[in-house]
Amino acid sequence: MFEFDLPLIVDLILRAFLVMITIVLASRIFGLRSFSKMSSFDFSVTVAIGSVLATAVTMRDQSVWVPITAVLALFVWQMTISPLRRRIGMIQRAIDNRPLLVVEDGKVLNDNLARGGMTRADLWSRLRAANVAQLEEVKIAVLETTGDVTVIHGSHAVSPELLEGVQR
Repeated sequence: MFEFDLPLIVDLILRAFLVMITIVLASRIFGLRSFSKMSSFDFSVTVAIGSVLATAVTMRDQSVWVPITAVLALFVWQMTISPLRRRIGMIQRAIDNRPLLVVEDGKVLNDNLARGGMTRADLWSRLRAANVAQLEEVKIAVLETTGDVTVIHGSHAVSPELLEGVQR
């Protein structure tokens, strides 16, 4: 039978509240990039913050200040690494995946699909989500550093700038 443990429930609610307040305040202080998925690094930090939140709520045997400190450390880490990634190419190459072209001019690049760990079924799903009716319509599809797939289709040519840094 379910036992109602009021002190436990109150503790869980307070922990969740304190850590969420910390996350919200830190994201306001550190800016919009805090939860972006611009890079695999940003995505990893977002997942780590979620994990810390879950641990904070469920681990009653540790002080709530441990996860709060961990959240703040993750935000500081992200805000320290982000400008370094922009300025120092070696750091960016070490931390981030490069985007990968998986479709070009209506042709699936099977070797790149394999390199990106995608199946054709994954690709078809992403193309359907982008409202592609015919594979021939697709100018490019790019597996982004975050795992998202960007699909450009239509009658216009793709600007070369859009393919800067994309692996072919």
